[in-house]
Amino acid sequence: MSATDESFMRHALQLAKSAAAAGEVPVGAVLVRDGLIIGRGANSPISRCDPTAHAEILALREAAAATNNYRLENTTMYATLEPCPMCAGALVHARVKRLVFASRDLRFGGVRAKFRIADSDLLNHQIEIVEGVLGPESVALLKDFFESRRY
Repeated sequence: MSATDESFMRHALQLAKSAAAAGEVPVGAVLVRDGLIIGRGANSPISRCDPTAHAEILALREAAAATNNYRLENTTMYATLEPCPMCAGALVHARVKRLVFASRDLRFGGVRAKFRIADSDLLNHQIEIVEGVLGPESVALLKDFFESRRY
């Protein structure tokens, strides 16, 4: 785990905490190019009444608007949870170069746990994948969030 990956994942974790504070599942994402964050997202499908308002999608949208380009080549996505199939597909379409995620999503993971969309040889673009960066912090945040909902 590089210090750079850890630093950007900490930004994503802060966004995940803000999602939790808003009553959303705590997932955060940042998109980075040349050492700068160009897109941020905190999970918000409930508050936005938008099933596509996942943290990764929001970060992609912000970055595309900031760069005035739907292709986000030479970027790295940092996500606190393994992207779902929708988000993994969007990362491929945007031509994200690298994905760093904290913990696997054993129920809906589209990158490792259930599917392997992001680096599938069947697609025209494959993403380099790094997993486990600050994984324990991400898991603890998710666990605390769901436990607080059960009682």
